[in-house]
Amino acid sequence: MRELLVALRVALVTLVLTGLLYPLAVTGLARLLFPREAEGSLVRDEQGRVVGSELIGQRFGSPWYFQPRPSAARWDAAASGGSNLGPTSRRLRERARAELARLQRENPESREEVPAELVTASASGLDPHLSPEAAAWQVPRVARARGVAPERVRTILEACSEGRQLAFLGEPRVNVLLLNLALDRQLGRR
Repeated sequence: MRELLVALRVALVTLVLTGLLYPLAVTGLARLLFPREAEGSLVRDEQGRVVGSELIGQRFGSPWYFQPRPSAARWDAAASGGSNLGPTSRRLRERARAELARLQRENPESREEVPAELVTASASGLDPHLSPEAAAWQVPRVARARGVAPERVRTILEACSEGRQLAFLGEPRVNVLLLNLALDRQLGRR
């Protein structure tokens, strides 16, 4: 009986330390040192309204906005994940063909080959970034829809592009939400 009481006390102390005190301390420290990130890296528009998160991709269906990669999770963070469709999947090929046809139809000025990342979903289905090349492929459509010269849109794209972290980690990228907000700020909201 004595051993059982000792085991229960140890279990209770461990539960309080690791299940309550440690998570509270880490959360408090994160909010103190990284308040914006601890709240989800939320992005606000000029009126202060939350319009999304820097960390989660979302759909932009209007032609005057850059569009992200397709999402296997339909941009639902609660359902993140890939489709698990493999390279031999007929459904995957049909979905890619349909996406390719849509992109070619909506971007008739873009004569180059459609970047693969605009046809395929990311592993999480929620990737908020595109390569600068995939975004640049969409410049003619966005410029036409906004009634501005493509050079103006390219300038905004270049300003929103991020390089490699520490000059060697990762790939150059552009956050689609931040890019579209910059377009609205500099060219007017549509």
